Amino acid sequence: MKQVVQNYRSGELALLDVPVPGCKPGGVLVRSAYSLISTGTELMKVSEAGMSMLGKARSRPDQVAKVVQSVATNGVPATYRKVMGKLDSYTPLGYSLCGVVEQVGAGVDDVKVGDLVACAGNEHALHAELNWVPRNLYTPVPDGLAARHAAFGTVGSIALQGVRRGEPQLGDTALVIGLGLIGQLVVQLLAASGVRVIGVDPDPVRCALAAELGAVACGDPASTAVENAAAELTGGHGVDQVYLAAGGGSNQPVELAARLSRDRGRVVDIGKCRLDLPWNAYYEKELDVRFSRSYGPGRYDPEYELEGRDYPIGYVRWTERRNLACFLDLVARGRVDVEPLVSHTADFEDAVETYRRLDDGGLKAVAVLFRYPEPAAGEAPAPAVAVPAVRSGGAPARARSAGSPLRLAFVGAGNYATSMLLPHLAQRDGVALSTVVTTTALSGANAQRKFGFAKATTDLDAVLGDPAVDAVFVVTRHSSHAELTRRALLAGKAVFVEKPLALTEDELAGVLSAVEESGNDRLQVGFNRRFAPLLQEAKKQFGTRTGPANLRYLVNAGRLEHGSWYLRQGTEGSRFTGEGGHFVDTAGWLLDADPVSVYAVTTPGNEDLQVVLRYPDGSTATISYVTTGPAGFPKETLDLVADGRALRLDDFLRAAVYDGRRKRWVGSRLPKARDKGQSAELAAFVKAVRTGGPMPVPLESLAATTAATLAVPAGLAAGAPVTLASGR
Repeated sequence: MKQVVQNYRSGELALLDVPVPGCKPGGVLVRSAYSLISTGTELMKVSEAGMSMLGKARSRPDQVAKVVQSVATNGVPATYRKVMGKLDSYTPLGYSLCGVVEQVGAGVDDVKVGDLVACAGNEHALHAELNWVPRNLYTPVPDGLAARHAAFGTVGSIALQGVRRGEPQLGDTALVIGLGLIGQLVVQLLAASGVRVIGVDPDPVRCALAAELGAVACGDPASTAVENAAAELTGGHGVDQVYLAAGGGSNQPVELAARLSRDRGRVVDIGKCRLDLPWNAYYEKELDVRFSRSYGPGRYDPEYELEGRDYPIGYVRWTERRNLACFLDLVARGRVDVEPLVSHTADFEDAVETYRRLDDGGLKAVAVLFRYPEPAAGEAPAPAVAVPAVRSGGAPARARSAGSPLRLAFVGAGNYATSMLLPHLAQRDGVALSTVVTTTALSGANAQRKFGFAKATTDLDAVLGDPAVDAVFVVTRHSSHAELTRRALLAGKAVFVEKPLALTEDELAGVLSAVEESGNDRLQVGFNRRFAPLLQEAKKQFGTRTGPANLRYLVNAGRLEHGSWYLRQGTEGSRFTGEGGHFVDTAGWLLDADPVSVYAVTTPGNEDLQVVLRYPDGSTATISYVTTGPAGFPKETLDLVADGRALRLDDFLRAAVYDGRRKRWVGSRLPKARDKGQSAELAAFVKAVRTGGPMPVPLESLAATTAATLAVPAGLAAGAPVTLASGR
């Protein structure tokens, strides 16, 4: 299928061939009929992509701060790969469309194939021929409403939520500053609510359109007409609400809002304009400044948007989906007229040229629609994403013939895969990147373009059933690791799965059962730190010990950003469950044993953990996993003491071994060369699969590390040590 994309680094716009998205449970696959260009938000993004790197940095200082922190934590090379990987990727455009349901995912019963639906979301209602849309981001289109008009649903919901935030009442007077697409819809919604509306915009054509659609007065912000109208309509008191629907860098809108508002009036920001509030003016009138967040309650909440968990109507009357349905109802009943807003309708195949004309000013428009072609007769539907039973593929692949490349498939192509794994594999001789499988079409297409995969798809079954694929990398969200690993093992593939291997004891048991059932134990978990060159040399210099050891591992994990999927503990497990295996594995490797018991305590009020592991010879390892440490402190520091010797590791940059009164060995790396072992780990995995030799880490150790990590929440709940199976 085709999709409109933009390269944020170069600014290039393209109509790209991408895989058809799979139809996942909890949503529907929709074939687009019309999609709407947001001439404000989207053109701002298009313009920003055309800036220099310095211009991009100036426009997004928040992202620059993240880059600086990443350099301190992960080093220059890893940060550079991550940043450039994001910049030099195609990103989607679009967030408002109408189309026909082509496939219904499991658990969806409110629509059927052939129904017309309006869809929302900058990840799910894209300018693409097909989109997978979760339950709470689509709504059926009322009978008789044209698809081209229903395509306004999302932007209409944005305008509607802004109006709701203003709490207008019958007889109020409102000022709408900015008469672009959102502003024109706000004018109509206010007029339909019995509010007298004054429109403000420097464009006389837009002012005339707003007057036609219900504004009682309109004018240029610099003219006296607007102030005179406000004084006349309000008896000199000032308007009840001001709706900021303008963009740009001028502070004029917020200054005009203060001047024309009544005492204790409300100012609602819907657009993205400069907000340097003149303190005296806002203080003296005690103005109530409010922000309107996109389509309404539910926005940016993954449990609502992605998992379909609705808010009870008795507590949240108007959600994203209910706003979407309400706006479509208003259009269907003629209370809002979107047809006069349509300046241009373009065939989807002309999308790139349409954006170019909008960006350079050749096409002046309030709203532009893309019209999509009818599906070709006999066109195959998208694959459904399910979890069917997989029969064993028999004995796993053994050593390959000389000269035959090792064919690898990736399931998932997120940040970690594209910054820390694929750059190493793409440069490795004797490796062929066969297929990348993703649930979103564009991430697979990006990985294919950048790393040279032969094919990108959303069909996992086709990959597992492909005898030419030797090994499968599972680099997806944590909640899917165990099941995908189990299926790949049963299909006879060697498997590299990023940590964690499992989120529950039952999931771990399922993976081990698949190994037993298939006879395929060709498994590696991405515990990379034991492969770090500096730590490898430090262990060698420390030498063999005879007595028990004490190990202390401080992990300065830091706080997560709001919205991080790591915070979704209900589906993705706790943060330590997801990451802690790294540190448990490193401790076990240094001590040459698996733990026999786990004791964990937490600090009240935060996520800080103290995890104490005991080993068969009496050794102990204490992992301090803290989220409250300073950002400038090293992320990982480790001390190992035994037999009168000590090993010290500082964040994979410096290491030392002490013996008696002297420092016997010192190793260091430049900050830009911090190496946590990913390259060496991948080399070991590739060699094992190619030669048929032992896997880099024994299966028993992988299982023991996972079991110890999973015992931490159990120990916290019990308030007592948890005994594990006998270790090495």
